[in-house]
Amino acid sequence: MSAPVEIAVQDSAGARAAIGAGAARLELCQALEVGGLTPSIATLEAVLGAVDPSTVNVLVRPRGGGFVYSADEVALVTADIRACVDRGAGGVVVGALTADGRLDVGTLRRWRDAAGSATLVFHRAVDAAADPSAVFDALVAEGVDRVLTSGGAARALDGLETLAAFAARSGDVELMAGGGVQPADVAALLSAGVDAVHLSARSRAGHDAPSGPGGGSPGHDVTDAAIVAAAVAAAH
Repeated sequence: MSAPVEIAVQDSAGARAAIGAGAARLELCQALEVGGLTPSIATLEAVLGAVDPSTVNVLVRPRGGGFVYSADEVALVTADIRACVDRGAGGVVVGALTADGRLDVGTLRRWRDAAGSATLVFHRAVDAAADPSAVFDALVAEGVDRVLTSGGAARALDGLETLAAFAARSGDVELMAGGGVQPADVAALLSAGVDAVHLSARSRAGHDAPSGPGGGSPGHDVTDAAIVAAAVAAAH
């Protein structure tokens, strides 16, 4: 029996490539270079038209620079969650902390209400917490559907001990390992007891396109179907 492999994608081409290579589901976002931000509604609609909408989990993150949000930002995320769910996304991916690094329970409950019956995933904000283990336990108590975590490490492979401890007390919450994951890491992560793995499976394209001042760095990310396929094979 295989464990689900989730791929972070940024467009409909990436979504088709990932699902075609055997991924079980997707995290849709933009700006992966800053850890991912909320995609545009047009991007979401294109992806929902390209693959089974139930496989699509939309990252709803209004900006980079941490996970402590103002009232305006919380309201914006709430509205974005409703917009994603109304269009048929299978789930939303969120995360919020208090200024002292604990789980922002009130905000999480507001976002869970906005998500309704859609899957609610808490992302790697848990790894930025003052005490990731305490936040993980709070997420289990709150009954989120899934937690994406590296076990508090820079890379999931370096957080195996913590991931194993999380797995032992995850209850009904799906534990998904993510953070610098490569196909060669998958077997060790699954051996630690995680339920699923998450990676971006990116390569670079468009190096010859004009770039420079105002255009950012040369090239852009694309989903690499070969990396996806290798990760799926490792998860079997």
